[in-house]
Formats: sequence, C-alpha cells, structure tokens
Amino acid sequence: MNQPHQAKRPVSAALAGPYGHPFHPMLVTIPIGAWAAGLVFDIASQLVADPHFLSQGAMWLIAVGVIGALGAAMAGFLDLFAVPTGTRAFRLALTHMTLNLLVTAAYLGNFLWRHSETVTGSVPAGPLTLNAAAFLTLAVSGWLGGRLSYRYGVRVADEATQAEGFVSAGRSSQRTH
Repeated sequence: MNQPHQAKRPVSAALAGPYGHPFHPMLVTIPIGAWAAGLVFDIASQLVADPHFLSQGAMWLIAVGVIGALGAAMAGFLDLFAVPTGTRAFRLALTHMTLNLLVTAAYLGNFLWRHSETVTGSVPAGPLTLNAAAFLTLAVSGWLGGRLSYRYGVRVADEATQAEGFVSAGRSSQRTH
C-alpha cells in the first residue's frame, strides 16, 4: 500500500522546504505575478496613446516570470520525488509539471519573439494571443497544483499536526513536542 505520509516529507528539507512548509508554493508567486502583470501590460498597450513602455515592460515581466518559474520548478521537482508513484496524486503531479513546463516554454518563446522584433507601439496580436493562451494554461495547472495540496495533501502537514492550531491558547502551552 502506498503511504500518503510519504508525500508530506521532502526529499531534502534544505532544498524543498521543511515539513509542512514547502518552498514551491512560495516560489510560484514570482512567475504567476510577473506573467499576470505582463498580460495586463499587453492589454493596456492596446488602450493607451503611447504604448511603448507597456510593451517593453511586458517583455521584461515575461523574462522575470521565466526565471522565477525555473526556481519554482526545481523546488516542485523535489516535491514530486516525495509522491508515491502509481498513485492518482503522482499522475496529477506529472500533469501539473508537464503543463508548467509547456507554459514556461511558451513564455520563453514569447520573450524571444518579442526580443527579436523592434516593437515601438502596441504589442502585436501574435505575442498577445500567446501570452493569453499561456496564462490560461497556467491557471489550469495552478488549479491542479491546488488539488494536489488541498485534496491529496501533498507537502501539507498531517491532520494531527494541523490540529495543534485548533487547541485553545491556554492548553497549547502545556503541550510539548
């Protein structure tokens, strides 16, 4: 029988984060935030009189997101090693990872596409469409990542540990661990 508790402990706490506090969810905020802002800049570039700064800003936000995604992927890959193979959680984790790698490749391609052309106005339709499609795929992958944590408890402290947070403050000082 596969042990669900195996998926709660990292392969290396120094690299993946300590028990119950993984680094991967913290690191994903960098690419998600950068790519969300990049999409907002792309859309805004279609609406203003002087869009050049928004087009340039979006390109560099995409680059920041790609760099951040590489760091998040390394921590996520370490988390994957803790999930027992042959389980629903493992298959879901592989799908999550595959989608994220595709999204990162799409954004890297988008950055290179933009960097190879001189854009002085609004972001062209091609890079804008690629940005939107990659972001929608990222949203699906993020939903799957949330399912790994909130449904299957991957890298989340077990229920006995979580219960410590629901002990009244007066009684918690009496407990020793």
